[in-house]
Parts: sequence; structure tokens; C-alpha cells
Amino acid sequence: MSFWRALLRETGLTGATRTRSADTADALPTREEQPVARSAEVSLPSPTPVSVGGIETLSLADERVEADADGAPAPTSGMRAASLERTLRSLVERLGTEHPDTITARNNLATKYAQMGRRQAAVQQFELALSEAVEVFGEEHPRTEIIRENLAWAYEDAGRPADASGQWELLLRERERQFGAADEDTVEARMRLAVCYRRSGRLDAAVAHYQRAIEDVASTERREELRLGLSAAHSMAGRYDEAINQLRMALAARRRRLGKGHLDTLAVHHRLGRAHTQAGRTDEAVETLREAYRVALNSSGDPEVRRLTLRLRRDLAGAYNAAGRYREANTLL
Repeated sequence: MSFWRALLRETGLTGATRTRSADTADALPTREEQPVARSAEVSLPSPTPVSVGGIETLSLADERVEADADGAPAPTSGMRAASLERTLRSLVERLGTEHPDTITARNNLATKYAQMGRRQAAVQQFELALSEAVEVFGEEHPRTEIIRENLAWAYEDAGRPADASGQWELLLRERERQFGAADEDTVEARMRLAVCYRRSGRLDAAVAHYQRAIEDVASTERREELRLGLSAAHSMAGRYDEAINQLRMALAARRRRLGKGHLDTLAVHHRLGRAHTQAGRTDEAVETLREAYRVALNSSGDPEVRRLTLRLRRDLAGAYNAAGRYREANTLL
């Protein structure tokens, strides 16, 4: 556990664990995932606790009331949000907007909005909670930093990477000052900043932060994710040789860790073949995609692998056509 997470636990603040980086979802389109805001919950006089396991995709109009084991209706997301809204209104009336309990209640309501897909409402509440937290606790307080991180995730989820990058810049600077460049939370902030720079077109800045994060990160799996993001940034900048080099290293690491027939390995293998195609390297594209296709055919028990196999077949046919090997392309179409 990093010092940062230990500090949060000591203060009574908790955050939801992200099991998969959003950067991986970007790099591997076979598995998509939206950013999840993390909750800074503490004990409040709220009748309904906030669940932070992930964003709930049901809209208010789509929610269903289900019975629990005792036959009583289980609370829906809308019911939980309404309860949190009542709690916040009550605290504002009794304690004012700048009381710590009010700030926490606003953060928890924003988290629920994010889980429900109410992105703009989540952003608005996180912005208010952050301004109030800065006023009450100061810029460096753990509560302030958790709410700032929640706001950064909410900006990303709302498709506002430039706004998110401003928050990640502040978080990175503060975490690097307090805990050093190699701390896992510092690396996380740097990676998110690189992702936001890439999405907002600041490609050279994105590359610099990806490269620094690769140097600092301790986790082999996280290093693979960073190489995929770095490859994407290089590709967007038209630097195809650098992009291919990063994909090759990521593929080699995935093969060692997961085996060549694993879905995550095959997805990187597929991307490497497409990168060769994009770079105009038709022979390398054919060779890479053909090998990936052969491995996928032998590993097609997983439905996700079967779907990837179809995409590999299509892209291999395209590579054959680009190389002028029309007969071989026709056998795949």
C-alpha cells in the first residue's frame, strides 16, 4: 500500500478501486471501459450509503424496483440519489455549504450521479464540492485531493480532457512533492495526465509523461498499459516507427505474462499488425496479422477471442489486398 492510500485510510476516506486502466480501454478497442469517479465517503446522517463499485448505467426512466430477500423493494439508483439529495439539502439548511459534512455529502451525491451516467450533474456537484473543500480544508488536505481526483475523472467521463488535465497537473505536482515520482499514486496521476494530453491533442507532452511514467512504474502490467498509450500518442503524431516499437515491447511482455493465446495478448498482436498497415509496411502487416490469426484460431474457445478472430480475418484480407496478393485475400472473404 502506498503512503498516499495509507494516509487516506487513516483519515477515514475511502476510494473505489479501478480494476482496469482507461488507457488500456483506449489502446485495446476490444474492451471498453468508462472512467469511474472515486468516492470520499465518511460517516454522514444519510439513510442510504453510497456504493462505489462502478458506474451504474441505468437512467432514471429505465430503473426497475426489485424485491430484496424479505420482499421489500430494493432501492434503485434514482431512489439512492434522491436520498442523497435530501441529505445534502438538509445539511445545507442546518450547517451551511462550507461545513465538512455538507462537503462530503455533495461529493457523495456527485459520485452517485457519475455512477448513473448523469455526467454534467456530476461535474457541477464535484466543482462545487472542490471549491468548498479548498476554502475549508485548503489545497493540500486529503479530502480536497480526493474530490479533485473525482472531478478529474468526471471531466474525463464527460469528454472534457483539457479540463481534466488541469486537475491532474495539480494532483501530479502535489503527489510528486509529497511522495516522490515512483509512488503508485504519483504514477497514476502522471498516466492520467498523459492520457488527457493525448486526447486533447497535446501529443509531445503526452509522450514525455508516458515515457517518464514507464521509467517510474513498478508494475509490469501497468508498464504494458503505458506502452500502449505511448504507442497511441506516437501513432497520432505520425511517428509510426516509434509506435510499432512500443507495441512490440508490449506484445513481448504480454506473451511472457499471459501466453500468446490470451485475449489481451492477441489484442496487442492485432494492433501491431494494423500499425504496420497504417505505416505502409504491407509485408510486415501480412506476416504479423497472419500469425495472430493462426494463434487466434487455435484459441477460439472464448467468445471474445472468436470475435477478435473475425476482425483479424478481415484485416488480414485487407493486408493481402494492399500487398497485391488478391487470391489469398479472396480466400478469406
